[in-house]
Amino acid sequence: MSGTLQRMLFLLLVHCAVAPVHGQMAASHPRPQVEPPTGAAVANYVDVANRAGLFARSTLGGSPGKHHIREMTGGGVALFDFDGDGWLDIFLTSTGPTDPDTGAAATNHLYRNNHDGTFSDVTERAGLVRHGWAQGVSVGDFDGDGWPDLFVTYYGRNVLYRNQHDGTFTDVTAAAGLVSATDLYSTGSAFVDYDRDGHLDLFVAHYVAYSEATTHDADHGDHCAWRGLTVLCGPRGLRGATGTLYRNRGDGTFQDVSVRAGISGALDYGFTPLVADFNNDGWPDIYVADDSTPSRLYMNNHDGTFTEAGTLSGTAFNEDGREQSGMGADAGDVNGDLRLDIVKTNFEQDTSTLYRGRADGSFDDVTFSSGLGVNTSFVGWGTTFIDFDNDGWPDIFMANGHIYEEVDALHDTSYHQRKILYHNKGDGTFEDVSLRAGPSLLLQRVSRGVASGDLFNTGQVDLVVNNLADAPTLLCNQMPAKNHALTLHLVGKNPNALAIGARVTVTSQTHSMVQEVRSGGSYISQGDMRLRFGLGAATRADRVEIRWPDGHVDTLQDVAGGAIITVAYGGRIVDQMSYRALPARLRP
Repeated sequence: MSGTLQRMLFLLLVHCAVAPVHGQMAASHPRPQVEPPTGAAVANYVDVANRAGLFARSTLGGSPGKHHIREMTGGGVALFDFDGDGWLDIFLTSTGPTDPDTGAAATNHLYRNNHDGTFSDVTERAGLVRHGWAQGVSVGDFDGDGWPDLFVTYYGRNVLYRNQHDGTFTDVTAAAGLVSATDLYSTGSAFVDYDRDGHLDLFVAHYVAYSEATTHDADHGDHCAWRGLTVLCGPRGLRGATGTLYRNRGDGTFQDVSVRAGISGALDYGFTPLVADFNNDGWPDIYVADDSTPSRLYMNNHDGTFTEAGTLSGTAFNEDGREQSGMGADAGDVNGDLRLDIVKTNFEQDTSTLYRGRADGSFDDVTFSSGLGVNTSFVGWGTTFIDFDNDGWPDIFMANGHIYEEVDALHDTSYHQRKILYHNKGDGTFEDVSLRAGPSLLLQRVSRGVASGDLFNTGQVDLVVNNLADAPTLLCNQMPAKNHALTLHLVGKNPNALAIGARVTVTSQTHSMVQEVRSGGSYISQGDMRLRFGLGAATRADRVEIRWPDGHVDTLQDVAGGAIITVAYGGRIVDQMSYRALPARLRP
């Protein structure tokens, strides 16, 4: 049966079997087309944000009542070690002029990891207090000093923060040449060494034209209604924007090379750039999840230019040839063929999309054959591949939340929504285990950005979710690990000490796995740059191959798991730290 026919039959069954239940409480979460099965728990994710000290709300201007499209985007998260102590810290963007409940001006927040299961808000001390419509965040070492810097996008003017090595940051946007001539509606960003000169360049996605975001209110026109409801306008009907590529000159400044590089072109509604080597030729490519327009795949030509190949590669549309409302995206090898695949979240009344990579750099839409076509009632945002059970097969986490407050009146959907967790069965298919992975996955929030990482150095993956007009969610898996894992912290050759763009292949007893060190992704967010590989029952990796961003390859044999191992350029193991027990305050 063809994928298209399979999808048509599936949606017909959905229409017949799952009609809206009138009279149901409006606050109920969206009804999935196929209810996830219950059964034995596979994980126990618990929201420990309050216990950990993550109290600050991400504000949202205009709440209650949303009037413009800019009030629905934003919410980036970054997990990175800003002070070099070996523990991941948390940065959260906050959008809007004031908190509607407290009247406090919106600002981003930086939380320092205290190593004991708690975090301290050090925003002011770090020099990161800034009011305005913040959107996303990415991490990179733009000046080659070995310390991670922050790039924060805004509806307005973006900001580049240089890490001062003493726990503080300095705004160097103007000095770096990144002040745009006009205000922009920027969303996702990613540092990438696209020309392989060792210096990290910067790609920035933009959503709609700056002026369009506040000049079209409800009742403006045809694109201010949804399912019979009067709602905020856009993005359709609003003028889009093009992405921007900045080349790092190597002296701490950047130059806009979008036109020269072949990036500037058609107007899109860009959200999340996903940087990875999709055809395994040693050069980073750029995929952009676009909302309501075809997604873009810029393939690197090795000469400072790109060729847009979204349609030819099969990643611009779904298998039916339809453009989708793409929000978040991540890359991972779901079937162990050592080729990167792409997962993308989309809007309600559509599925998320899974594109399986092929040897020639093209992709097949395997959404339905893989089992991801069972949910069409969610508005998906942040998504990330995580191996939550350490079996060596990447699973998929998604955070959801609607953009229209008015949908609670429809009874079959809701503004606040729960999360989704798909378990990789190791045969190219997934099972929705959302009801078997802990109570906090069912908490209903208006979620946006997601970042994954090992916050407590336990060898398990934690998840931080930025929720609009609410405190963040910190999902900690309290189920003891049954399988083994190995975490690799790569230290690259200066000026790219963060090793962004490095590609690692780990071979264990059963199969090989591939990951890359990446800036940006998920939904306008930044995850842990350390690479974590589940080993299953094996206690060590048979072989670890590291292809560094400049093409040099190092190979390590018989690497013990159960630890975070720091590997420097040249294949030298310079540090090793065994996994720790979960802090007592976060245990059941």
